[in-house]
Amino acid sequence: MVFSSLIFIFAYLAITLIVYYISPLKLRNLVLFIVSLAFYGWGEPKYILLMLISIAAAYGFGFLIEKYRDVDRKRAKLFLILSLCVNLSFLLFFKYFNFFAHNLGFAGIDNLTLPVGISFYTFQIMSYSIDLYRGAVPCAQKFVPFGTYVTLFPQLIAGPIVMYRDVYRQLQSRKETVSMFASGVSRFVMGLSKKIVLGDSAAALAESLEAANGFQPTVLGTWLIMIAYTLHIYFDFSGYSDMAIGLGRMIGFEFAENFNYPYIARSITDFWRRWHITLSTWFRDYIYIPLGGNRVGKLRGFFNLAVVWFLTGFWHGADWNYILWGVYFCVFLILEKAFLRRFLDKCKIFAHIYSLLVIGFGWTIFFHSDIGAIADSALHMVGIGAAWGNTGVLYALLRWLPFLILGIIACTPYPKRWIQSLRERYSAVEAISPFVIALLLLLSIAYMVNDTFSPFLYYIF
Repeated sequence: MVFSSLIFIFAYLAITLIVYYISPLKLRNLVLFIVSLAFYGWGEPKYILLMLISIAAAYGFGFLIEKYRDVDRKRAKLFLILSLCVNLSFLLFFKYFNFFAHNLGFAGIDNLTLPVGISFYTFQIMSYSIDLYRGAVPCAQKFVPFGTYVTLFPQLIAGPIVMYRDVYRQLQSRKETVSMFASGVSRFVMGLSKKIVLGDSAAALAESLEAANGFQPTVLGTWLIMIAYTLHIYFDFSGYSDMAIGLGRMIGFEFAENFNYPYIARSITDFWRRWHITLSTWFRDYIYIPLGGNRVGKLRGFFNLAVVWFLTGFWHGADWNYILWGVYFCVFLILEKAFLRRFLDKCKIFAHIYSLLVIGFGWTIFFHSDIGAIADSALHMVGIGAAWGNTGVLYALLRWLPFLILGIIACTPYPKRWIQSLRERYSAVEAISPFVIALLLLLSIAYMVNDTFSPFLYYIF
């Protein structure tokens, strides 16, 4: 079940909100735990047990970590390692077994499917165990609230990655208000329209151009594919994050922001402070800083970055293009730390162009699972082995040009600033906001009726 489906909006979500709000306060975590398991089990009920084992292991080891944390540090660390090993073993087996088996020359398991969201909920569980060992959070005393934290349906499948330290107080006590609920509905609908109207349209453009490029590669077609996919992945993933944050507010939770207009970045360092913020924060807090961060020598600092970005690429998928993608961004981050950032700070226009080009080609690496296709795309972009254009690509450009302009503008903070400016000037704008949200919802529903299934890109991670 995906958020961008009629059955989710008009059946699952409607029933969940009704049951949640008619339940006594002390039972609401239990309600969320049950409905979240039902949400997860909708498509893959066999993996509910796997998730419950991961939750139970972290919950049980949590008591032992807390018991020995202040009296026997070595024993507490042993229980931390055991907890992490249990959870990582599931992730490594289901996500990477076939990759290692194939590359080492062994037969893999052909019918092994990846449990949806395992990368996200595994990292959430690990954050609890590590923070508990560090003394940053109290031990979870009750199983249901802890289980609710891991399985909470708004962020279960594709994030944002929610840290236990950020929500454990909300699990104990939270106050749902009408204004918070209304804000959640508005954020959900904005995210839904972003994903359905903009993201899926960009995906359709990228797919049609990719098919055309397969027959006759062109420079213009290759660049348009890169631009379309760059828009697609942003609207798709940030749209999901908006929906998750909105759903959280509907039930009294505040989740961390996951995107902050990443395509206005003027460096790759800046980009990764704006894109998938919760994942970057996770790797910073639990990998980069423990390795020494930037407090060590320059070469060791570069090594720490390399470790983080190899793992970041590998986290995204068990394929060589994801590893290459992580290494690719690592190279630019190291260059910026070494000398490039000083130049970028002096020339902002060049910095923005440079960032967009690096980011765009990074998504080309991400898009193609075949390394040969990545090399071909790079060659085609500079005119090697490809014509400059053809009538089909020119027609596609003219046909989709209004959408591309709209999409590019929507990636910037300007629409939000314009709306805020109108609200400050004209009080009527605030009054018509609910009607605008209703129209966006109707438009999104119309798109969903026309296309019965619209999965999110990050479901596969």
